[in-house]
Amino acid sequence: MQPTSRPASTSTRPTASPNSRPQHQVNTQTKVFDTSHGRLLCIADIRGRLSALNDLAREANASAIIHTGDFGFFEASSLDRINDRTLRHLTMYSPLIPTAQRNHLLSPENPPSVQLLSEFPLLLSGQIKLQVPVYTVWGACEDVTVLEKFRAGQYDIENLHVLDEATTRCLDIGGVRLRLLGLGGALVPHKMFDNGDGIATIAGGQGTMWTSALQIGELVDTAQRVFDPTETRMLVTHASPGREGIIHQLGLVLKADLTISAGLHFRYASSYNEFSVQGDFEGLRHKLLVGKEGFDKVWESVKTQVDAVIDENQRVLLDKALSVVERIPPPTNQPGPNGQFAQEEPAWKNCWNWNLCDAAYGSLILDIKDGRVSAELKSQGAQIAQTCKSTTNPVSGFNYAYRRTVTPSTSGPTPGSATSPLTVTGTGSGGAATPTVATKGSGTPVPEKSVPPHMNAANKSATSTPPPPNAPSSGRETPKDAKANGGPSPADKAERERAKKERKKERKQQEKAEREAAAAAGKEKEGGSKPPTPLPEAASSPPPAQPKSGKGTPDLLDGGLTSPATESTGARTPTSRRPPRNPWTIFMRLSEPTGEQEIIKVTYPQNFPGRQQKMCYVEFGDEAAMKAGLEKQGEKLREFVPELKQATDKESRNAENGGPPRGMFRGGFRGRGGYAARGLSAAGLTRGTGFERKGNGDAPSGAPKPSEGS
Repeated sequence: MQPTSRPASTSTRPTASPNSRPQHQVNTQTKVFDTSHGRLLCIADIRGRLSALNDLAREANASAIIHTGDFGFFEASSLDRINDRTLRHLTMYSPLIPTAQRNHLLSPENPPSVQLLSEFPLLLSGQIKLQVPVYTVWGACEDVTVLEKFRAGQYDIENLHVLDEATTRCLDIGGVRLRLLGLGGALVPHKMFDNGDGIATIAGGQGTMWTSALQIGELVDTAQRVFDPTETRMLVTHASPGREGIIHQLGLVLKADLTISAGLHFRYASSYNEFSVQGDFEGLRHKLLVGKEGFDKVWESVKTQVDAVIDENQRVLLDKALSVVERIPPPTNQPGPNGQFAQEEPAWKNCWNWNLCDAAYGSLILDIKDGRVSAELKSQGAQIAQTCKSTTNPVSGFNYAYRRTVTPSTSGPTPGSATSPLTVTGTGSGGAATPTVATKGSGTPVPEKSVPPHMNAANKSATSTPPPPNAPSSGRETPKDAKANGGPSPADKAERERAKKERKKERKQQEKAEREAAAAAGKEKEGGSKPPTPLPEAASSPPPAQPKSGKGTPDLLDGGLTSPATESTGARTPTSRRPPRNPWTIFMRLSEPTGEQEIIKVTYPQNFPGRQQKMCYVEFGDEAAMKAGLEKQGEKLREFVPELKQATDKESRNAENGGPPRGMFRGGFRGRGGYAARGLSAAGLTRGTGFERKGNGDAPSGAPKPSEGS
């Protein structure tokens, strides 16, 4: 239900509208779609090809079309009002002009007819009829006179609804009441107080249209009059709120839930909210502050002139426009004047934005059912493959050609190679090609990185003949240490592929040698010297001697820039001192996860020649698990019964058996005095105090246990 009284204005001046209609009336209608499921086709920049609207609606099964500008509002008399620059722009991008005829019409002496710029005269005469309702705003290239005729009621086309600052529509479809608020024209700050050839709030002239400050003010006034909290508000603009802070501020004032815009002409559409593209809330505030600063500069320069010419009715609209520019959300990390922190702006995360590509390249479909609005975003995209191949005439859209002219290649040509990605033929060297490399603009040349010896040896060409050092060259001299840009030539690709295969072969040989060394290490005595790892033949042989180039570019490998000497062959850089894993290791996957009570390690003592160890150590996670293992005493294991005991250190065993502590024999204290202790013991001169050492807090170790009596 619409409010019966006008909301409070931001100004205390009279609130009369500049138009002749009564104040309480707004040009608004509600279109009810008798369906529980509807689809809205959203497109941009149809550019006068109006017959395609019915085809697009049929393909999308759309109930209505929402268009965001550059509709093609031109009639026969519009050609006299379009300046040459705008006419050339329209001719270049008109989808109605064949490519073969376009170049002919771009010349000043061959201006195109209006039929080649827009099918609007056919729509106006009834030869083209719109099958579904079309809601559109005007774009940057339209005839303002035609739009004024729609505003005055002289033109009325069935199913065509022009959204502007004074006209709004409500669509009742799929359980959603969608309120459409439109703002046409390009946002040009220095023209916001210039109406051009427009009357009242519409601004434009010479084939172009732009947004005015009064237009923004009247749109706010219209939105306030029809405000209904049960409706979903959609702001349809030609300028993008993602780039223009003032448009985003307008969405905040209008309490828009959704925005649809165009004007950027990319081959891919975008879907976003501010939270997803801004690093933090201050990033959003910065964008709005930049837009406000740009507007304030223009406003301060024309304020005196504007105040002298506007009337009371226009003052109301101007105040509303100024309130939009002042709409900056307060920072959430600073207390306000009342000492409380401001709440987060709801639109920061809840307002969703779509910026559409041209109708020839994509569209947005809003599928509305049971109160839910789902989106289908389709884009034809750029011809990436053709763009990458063609650098002289790349396809518009993504310019991948920058890789060949700006970004340095990560794998430049090998120094001394016979071929180069870019070559310049010298004029005084008998037609010999002088290999050179391109530089990145006029910046500092980037020195080439040193190349591994095996790659250099593989890529060096023995048949290349360097040009004379004093041979004159055509064009500007190339810096000596410049790094090559752009894609590699086929010869360079072949060289790199061959070097890659050689590195792979050397890596396999190195891994095989490491496996053999690990197997040999397991059979030798612990602490023995490890035999040196054999080097692969290809890696161990030094690279062949290469003659120095006679070019101006120095060979960096001749300057002694080599890698530090290591035990590695160069095929793979060692990363740790950990010995290689035993290749004969079994990986066992259990049906149930293991816990701390399970066996955690099994150790076999090292065997010595002539002395085979018949024992192993089994480590458990805790004492309970160990006792459970000891209870298995007497069970068979591979046809024999093993003896199970708790492992103890040597000192504990000597104390329990009444023997001397560790260190009294075989050179206690790490081998010092062992033989002298043996001699004293044989002579009966060993002191009894040496056996008084206590073990584990028990009784003196020298006292025999009752179970060990004679």
